Amino acid sequence: MIALEPRCRLTGVLNPTHLIASHIKPWRESSDEERLAGANGLLLTPTIDHLFDRGFISFADDGEVLVSPVADPDSLPKMGVPLERRLQTGSFNSDQRHFLEYHRKEIFLKSAV
Repeated sequence: MIALEPRCRLTGVLNPTHLIASHIKPWRESSDEERLAGANGLLLTPTIDHLFDRGFISFADDGEVLVSPVADPDSLPKMGVPLERRLQTGSFNSDQRHFLEYHRKEIFLKSAV
């Protein structure tokens, strides 16, 4: 996974001491093969991992950061997600896009209702 994602996509942190290996498609919902797939992982800082795992943020295939309408706009900038501009983190490969499609459909929070 580190060969695909050597740093946090949002913060740019490179030091592995400060990064968490986060599954795009959650472990509990993945097959054995998916659990071990490098493309099913991102290295994220702890706050970005929290936002991603809970569905407050996701990524478009082209790397645009998607922010859930239920995410707290006061907290996001303090957690490393600036809201004053669109964030572009770089494109994902086709294998990563497969897992991100699942994340956007099943994990990403679209509304409070």
